[in-house]
Amino acid sequence: MRMKLLAASLAILMGLFLVAVARAEVTAKPIDVWPSKAPGDSIKAPEEKWDKKKVTDVTHPTLEFFRPEQEKDTGVAVIVCPGGGYKNLMMDYEGEDVARWLNTIGVTGIVLKYRVPAPEGTPRWLPALQDAQRSISHVRATAKELGIDPNKIGILGFSAGGHLAAAASTNFDKRAYEAIDDIDKVSCRPDFAVVIYPGGIIENSKDASPAPAPGTLSAEIRVSKETPPAFIAMASNDPVNSENAVYYYLALKRNGVKADLHIYAIGGHGFGLRKSDRPCSTWPDRCAEWMHNTGILAPITAPLK
Repeated sequence: MRMKLLAASLAILMGLFLVAVARAEVTAKPIDVWPSKAPGDSIKAPEEKWDKKKVTDVTHPTLEFFRPEQEKDTGVAVIVCPGGGYKNLMMDYEGEDVARWLNTIGVTGIVLKYRVPAPEGTPRWLPALQDAQRSISHVRATAKELGIDPNKIGILGFSAGGHLAAAASTNFDKRAYEAIDDIDKVSCRPDFAVVIYPGGIIENSKDASPAPAPGTLSAEIRVSKETPPAFIAMASNDPVNSENAVYYYLALKRNGVKADLHIYAIGGHGFGLRKSDRPCSTWPDRCAEWMHNTGILAPITAPLK
């Protein structure tokens, strides 16, 4: 009997050790989104160009994991998609800083460095959507060894990354590339989405003839009853047009999908995690409350400070 108990204890300890090793290994350096070349990769790819924490000419997408302290880890994970107009990526205040904030609420932040810009003749969001779908499937397929709950994997994006979060939330039934391995057999549906000052959600009347009806969603934003719940935030004076956030919320509401919408009077575009005396800088607190209230995180028994 003692030998059986000892063997069981050793097995549990070994399992915990393997999870800890997996956590350490995956946190140590970014991992590749694709096992070899990404879909549609050309032979002659430009080298990435960095300007401090802004990067462009990304042809090699990666995932970088930021893990919370083990005693705070809730098992929830969020793939973070920086913005940059599908031309470049703001990897600090819309990427790494966001992942570290997620760590403070016990969530694993996973920064996706997705491909930008798209090759000529390709929809500017398509390579990024392929990267996002593959990333969600990859995290879910490896969730057990990473200590992540496969049913609590979200996506968070800013600006173009907000559009990407919405596109990933509404195209999980239609993978944007041909499956290449077993990872692609795993669902690419995010369990929830955080969409911050998105662009491109609604059709641009300047680019279409005849002009679309007001609030017409872009063709790639295919909201349905299966679309995951969302937290949406934007400033009313955003030059990108706050109607992108409003009409995404209304489409979710019409389909019975739970969502929170926060429209701040002042904030402009690109406020990210920058602290200020403006209410828009409090969106992370509101988002954390939303995650607790919807059951993504455990309910709060005491008021948030």
